[in-house]
Amino acid sequence: MAALTPQAAPDILSARRLVVKIGSALLVDRRTGLRVDWLRELAHDVAALKARGTDVILVSSGSIALGRGVLGLAAGPLALEQAQAAAAVGQIRLARAYEEVLAPHGITTGQVLVTLEDTEDRRRYLNSRATMETLLGLGVVPIVNENDTVATDEIRYGDNDRLAAQIAVTVGADQLVLLSDVDGFYSANPKEDPEARRFDLIGEITPRIEAMAGDAISGVSKGGMKTKLMAARIAVAGGCAMAIMEGSVLRPLTALAQGAPRTWFLAQGDPQAARKRWINAMKPRGELRVDAGAVAALRAGKSLLPAGVSGVTGSFGRGDPVAILDPSGDTLGKGLVRYTAAEARAIAGHRSGEIEAILGYAGRAALIHRDDMVV
Repeated sequence: MAALTPQAAPDILSARRLVVKIGSALLVDRRTGLRVDWLRELAHDVAALKARGTDVILVSSGSIALGRGVLGLAAGPLALEQAQAAAAVGQIRLARAYEEVLAPHGITTGQVLVTLEDTEDRRRYLNSRATMETLLGLGVVPIVNENDTVATDEIRYGDNDRLAAQIAVTVGADQLVLLSDVDGFYSANPKEDPEARRFDLIGEITPRIEAMAGDAISGVSKGGMKTKLMAARIAVAGGCAMAIMEGSVLRPLTALAQGAPRTWFLAQGDPQAARKRWINAMKPRGELRVDAGAVAALRAGKSLLPAGVSGVTGSFGRGDPVAILDPSGDTLGKGLVRYTAAEARAIAGHRSGEIEAILGYAGRAALIHRDDMVV
């Protein structure tokens, strides 16, 4: 075993927010269907982490694999409409399975279906982030999957490795674990090269590391090592460490905590700092001028409420970046706004409780949430 960096490996027991990706090959047996015993043991792991105060999000493959078994579809590649039909049938069973194994631990689950568009479009991104934050705040374990029933090839991730990485960045997770059919990242395909060696830690994804990625794919799952490396790039750039480990063992997260073979890709900074850098790099589409009270509140780490806004300029939509100006017109910061320019003008200077009467619907209390702002 080799290490590319002297840094210590992350400890899953210290994770503040953890995303776990579960591959189809672990969850579904081609002959017998859902691996219920394995799933029950995973639920024990999730409950133990939750008891330590860790937020847990599960990104689960398996809906198509489950659905095709129920529908009796032949083995091999499926046409898009067949895959979507299988997903429609399988998603119900997958959600129910997670509910049944986590409920005995007093854990509520929620199903979240997303597409590539949901994380690339800023308005949808903010909505997804707000929904996930609310679920986690209520103690729910979100079960996330790609919305295969409606996604076309043009708006698909196509694999849940990258989806899991994007979800991890969206929710500001500090750790991501890919439970897979391989026990880490190797210098070559270990099934073909007996000299292949697994890396314990990777501090930087270099061209040399990229050249080592093979594309071995199991008979059920889609994601090869190249997609896992792509996921690692997304995660670490967002301040999230990522592990690849073989997940078929019972209680895989406990095994990881106890030193099971794995590869950790180390994060570049922390999630919040990475998010701030991303927001700060955007070009503003408009400006919000705020009063002295709002300046003090923002510098104290508060969100920007409509009551503190004295002027709105520019043309922007929900999720667009806007500059925040102090009473003198100097730039105070930048953020992703939760209302359109027209809506912002209408509610500027008003209390959050007046938003519904002004706009005709109950909007979000903050014009810009503190997590979506750089000051």
